[in-house]
Amino acid sequence: MSMQAMSADEAVSVIRDGDTVAVSGFVGVGTPDELLIALEKRFLATGHPRNLTLVFAAAPGDGKDRGLNRLAHKGLVKRGVGGHWSLVPKLARLAVENEIEAYNLPLGCVSQLYREIAGAKPGMLSKVGLHTFVDPRQQGGKINNRTTEDLVSLQTIDDQEWLFYKSMPIDVAFLRATTADPGGNATMEREALKLDATAMAMAAHNSDGVVIVQVERMAERGSLNPNRVHIPGTLVDCVVKSKPENHMQTYATPYNHAFSGELRHPLESIPAMPLDIRKVIARRAALELPIHGVVNLGIGMPESVAAVAAEEGMLDCVTLTAEPGVIGGMPQGGLDFGAALNPDAVIQQSAQFDFYDGGGLDMACLGMAQTDKHGNVNVSKFGSRFAGAGGFINISQNASRLVLAGTFTAGGLKAEINNGALQIVQEGHAQKFLTAVEQITFSGSLAAETEQPVLYVTERCVFRNTPQGLELIEVAPGVDIDRDILAHMAFTPVIGDVITMNPMIFENRPMELKASIFDAPLRDRIQLSQDQTALEFNFRGLRISDPKQLVDLRALVIEICQPLLTKVDCTVYYDGFDVIPELDKSYRDLIAELEKTYYKTTKRISRDPFMRLRFGAELAKRDLHARLVRGAIVTNHAVHE
Repeated sequence: MSMQAMSADEAVSVIRDGDTVAVSGFVGVGTPDELLIALEKRFLATGHPRNLTLVFAAAPGDGKDRGLNRLAHKGLVKRGVGGHWSLVPKLARLAVENEIEAYNLPLGCVSQLYREIAGAKPGMLSKVGLHTFVDPRQQGGKINNRTTEDLVSLQTIDDQEWLFYKSMPIDVAFLRATTADPGGNATMEREALKLDATAMAMAAHNSDGVVIVQVERMAERGSLNPNRVHIPGTLVDCVVKSKPENHMQTYATPYNHAFSGELRHPLESIPAMPLDIRKVIARRAALELPIHGVVNLGIGMPESVAAVAAEEGMLDCVTLTAEPGVIGGMPQGGLDFGAALNPDAVIQQSAQFDFYDGGGLDMACLGMAQTDKHGNVNVSKFGSRFAGAGGFINISQNASRLVLAGTFTAGGLKAEINNGALQIVQEGHAQKFLTAVEQITFSGSLAAETEQPVLYVTERCVFRNTPQGLELIEVAPGVDIDRDILAHMAFTPVIGDVITMNPMIFENRPMELKASIFDAPLRDRIQLSQDQTALEFNFRGLRISDPKQLVDLRALVIEICQPLLTKVDCTVYYDGFDVIPELDKSYRDLIAELEKTYYKTTKRISRDPFMRLRFGAELAKRDLHARLVRGAIVTNHAVHE
């Protein structure tokens, strides 16, 4: 088949009244504005097509007029099924005002659903969304009273609850690529993301629909490298060559070679953030970054964690990711969100969510709007403002460790950092810690049930989630608990032993975070719980290279444990740990001695499978029976006592 690029007006003429149109795009990355402009133009001129269903995973828009905002006309749209609505406010307004049927489903589930549609499956099972507003026992993802059809149902399989997301045929797919040849084969070499281009094309093609691809240039037949073709021509019905202004790499950047991996950007040239409450929150969240771990950073406040990690020289110690498929590098914010400087890899969006949903994230840092006493969080709907959940539900529910970041109050909050202390100059007029959130985007009770560690980080304090509810655990220097915290909450949190937030967070110089992890003295790496029943070793980034370190380690453990009346439960974090070969046997002999003498149980946690395998084998040689539990070697000594 041979095809020449046709005009956008010709391409959209094939769309019929009542069609379901799937539109690619993540903010401005991959958003086919040339096609959207033509579709709007046709409707305004002729009144057709009418009553379209729009399907989108992320929000293809700029928060104003571009992207799907162009299609927000009464009569043009009948239904919207989307993951994120914040950047398509004109369309969201139609949903809130009951002018269209509207659904908010998790971004990752919409992305993965394209594959199910392509494979002619009835839908998709997932645990994502349980106990949130997507759960049919709450709202089933429905946004207004006009929306009645159930797209999500609850099912029980082997005594476990699942959500079933229903498939729908795709009549038209609006996609974007970089280069196409006369056969319709399309490559994406200048795009910052691949998104769901292949799956969406297959979903439309196998629904007997139409696939329209917007590109910035045409190539000769046979000139494209087949390994770079992401949308095969056999799936494509027409190609539209776009005007340059409608094919920017992102809505903020016409083109950056470092987004598409053609060149690398020198990250040391990026200026440091000013010391304000945004940086304070980002710094406290950055203290949780797992060495050699995989992390997702959400939109808004969490974007700043990447800048802090870069300033602290931590980007080579952690893998930052963004949900549309970016792995590694420095994720960007604002209208560049979704792209990354110097990524290690850019994979398909649905594959990224497979990784997230399966528990691949060691940590996620996401935004936090409303929070209640049960630890529930709402980031999706506030009165008449409808933002949507985006990938928040997939990510928050499945990350091994979750940090939720946001200011303590909203609307006019002003604070200053002086002499290492925080001073609230003007309180925000809107409380964010409420008796009950308006909509549950994250279930604190489910997190407590699954024992997921969750921190709630603000500029003035830190909470954690517990089975008893939200617990206050840290307070910023200069902050009074009664005056600055409790007086601005609709409930009283659990208050135990509250400590002061790390003073380095409030100093106008780098925190030296990397050195604090890799060069921390042994004494600072060992902590006994207040009830004196548990001992925790933070061996992240530790290198044992001197026999004196073993002598000091033995002395410290004896100093702590010998006065105790009973043995303790021990946890050791080993990510980034190393011991030189000459001391390997001596180290393992030492820990075997300490375990048999002072520890009741020991849990060793490391993402390195070779370290886990070696530890297990070496401990067995020393008559310590180890078993592997979700990435941790647990040694139980009861059989030896």
